[in-house]
Amino acid sequence: MTTNDTIIEVKNLKTQLGGAWIHKDVNLEVKRGEILAIVGGSGSGKTTLLREILMLLKPTAGTIRVFDVEMTTASSSVLLKVQRRWGVLFQQNALFSSLTLLENVAFPLREHTQLDEATIQKLALLKIELAGLPRGAATKFPSELSGGMQKRAGLARAIVLDPELLFLDEPSAGLDPDSAGALDELILDLQATLGLTIIMVTHDLDSLWKVSNRVAFLGEGKVLAVEPMKELVKNPNKLIKAFFNGPRGRVAEQQYEPGAKE
Repeated sequence: MTTNDTIIEVKNLKTQLGGAWIHKDVNLEVKRGEILAIVGGSGSGKTTLLREILMLLKPTAGTIRVFDVEMTTASSSVLLKVQRRWGVLFQQNALFSSLTLLENVAFPLREHTQLDEATIQKLALLKIELAGLPRGAATKFPSELSGGMQKRAGLARAIVLDPELLFLDEPSAGLDPDSAGALDELILDLQATLGLTIIMVTHDLDSLWKVSNRVAFLGEGKVLAVEPMKELVKNPNKLIKAFFNGPRGRVAEQQYEPGAKE
């Protein structure tokens, strides 16, 4: 359930990389409890925006407030406190290849808490099960897991510190349709169970329809619209129309909005 409580506020964001302006004037608000997806054409700066919110990349100008903290000017100690309140699933999962699934999920607990080893193991196993993985997978290494299981492992680690905020970068990338659909269901389950606010960068049209409450469309260096999918696909902006009006876009719209015109 969404509220009017703004958890992230991006204002007048400008980003120049390699002499080119990626963001010219990005403005965006994320409400507590919602699942907001970020989409746009290639080179529109979706992942760049995510990295800036995470403070992995500093914008050229503008402000980014998360939990009412101005991230671009915050001290490293303040940033760390904010970063402990979120979890991240990177596109490539970022699992340590030399650690087992259990050790990967337990890693943030060892880094950021003073919990004893027994409690760490118990919490890590709990999050592994919450992510829909069997206990038997805990002793396996990432290379022994399927792509879908690796995504779930990444999600288990992302939620192990009980975050309020979850960032997902192309969560369904590289997955077959069945695995991608199962991951969508898991994201919805986790959001409902844990009360998470989720920001998701994706190009997966099924995920946009099935998972998101609102979708922010990036183009021309700014946010062109922020709307639920059923409204966004009717937006008259030429970039938005071109993005959603291809064959795949029409098939997805027909599936989730059966009354829509073909």
